[in-house]
Amino acid sequence: MAAAVGRVLRLGGRWSAAAPGGPRAQMLRLMYTATAMQSKNVGASGAEKYTEAFIKKQIEEFNLGKRHLANMMGEDPETFTQEDIDRAIAYLFPSGLFDKQARPMMKHPTEIFPEQRKIQWGEDGRPFHFLFYTGKQSYYSLMHETYEKLLNVQKYQDQLTAQDHLPQKEKRNLVGSRWLTKIELEEMLLEKLSDDEYSRFIQLLQKLMMLPCGDIEEKYIKKFSKEVPVQLQKVVIEPLKYDERGVAFSTGEGTRKTARATAVVYDNGTGKITVNGIDVLHYFPVLQDREQLLFPFQFLDRVGKHDMVCTVSGGGRSAQAGAIRLASAKALRSFVTEKEVEFMRQAGLLTFDPRVKERKKPGQEGARRKFTWKKR
Repeated sequence: MAAAVGRVLRLGGRWSAAAPGGPRAQMLRLMYTATAMQSKNVGASGAEKYTEAFIKKQIEEFNLGKRHLANMMGEDPETFTQEDIDRAIAYLFPSGLFDKQARPMMKHPTEIFPEQRKIQWGEDGRPFHFLFYTGKQSYYSLMHETYEKLLNVQKYQDQLTAQDHLPQKEKRNLVGSRWLTKIELEEMLLEKLSDDEYSRFIQLLQKLMMLPCGDIEEKYIKKFSKEVPVQLQKVVIEPLKYDERGVAFSTGEGTRKTARATAVVYDNGTGKITVNGIDVLHYFPVLQDREQLLFPFQFLDRVGKHDMVCTVSGGGRSAQAGAIRLASAKALRSFVTEKEVEFMRQAGLLTFDPRVKERKKPGQEGARRKFTWKKR
């Protein structure tokens, strides 16, 4: 291909053929060789060092691209935020890739390129930090600082003990928070840590936190912990209702794929279940669907103790059985204790099933199945 390219040169705005051995061909061959050698040298030089000039240039290109993107979307470039950029990228470059990191993105260079360590030695070649030759000066400096705070707390604690003023405090724990992970600590220190080094630092922090007077360094300890967002919110369970006969009942709603169901569970029943006015044995002739529907009652050992009237629409029989199962499980919460509700949650009875049929892909026979390949 290089020979073919070498025979074509642009002259005076038009394309013409050049002799293989002519001076222009030799010049183009020299340029081609220089470009190839430059690419080879860049690849052999190892990881690129992100200097301040490089980051500055990337930031300028990012701001220019953001301005162009805002103009394309008809927005004001001065008030164009990162959320607007993500929304515009998703609109202009739609992607069906499941992994979000594989999709097109446009982020600020400070978020893309890792932070680099600053110069660590002076003009005379001597390092600034006394722990430079340990290879991990930030880590060992942090260990020194943490251990020094531990000794100061213990010294203060001994003084209070000598004066019989030692406060009696309960042991604290990290409820609602967690320690920084190994990766997060490496990003903070800009150094790679082993598992043993990470565990030693966490053990030292735990020892400092468990001291009776550890509250003195609470601000320092919080630097290495993060609050965990609330995973489960307190679900308000509706109280039991009573019909004109005085029978207690509770309602629940559930979905599965495109099926939607509403279940009304009555207390002091005989186990009779009707679906859309039809007995469950006739509506669900498949045994597996009936077992799916009755699983919440079986889990709570309440089979034959309740009557249930269901209304379901959409989907197939399997999806309808799953929707009724979720609706009946939500309705049964009003008849049991909070401990049993927690057991139901752990068993997955109160969790919506998000699985749906995967769509067919273009150029394929099905969602995953490919067309038969034939050589001829």
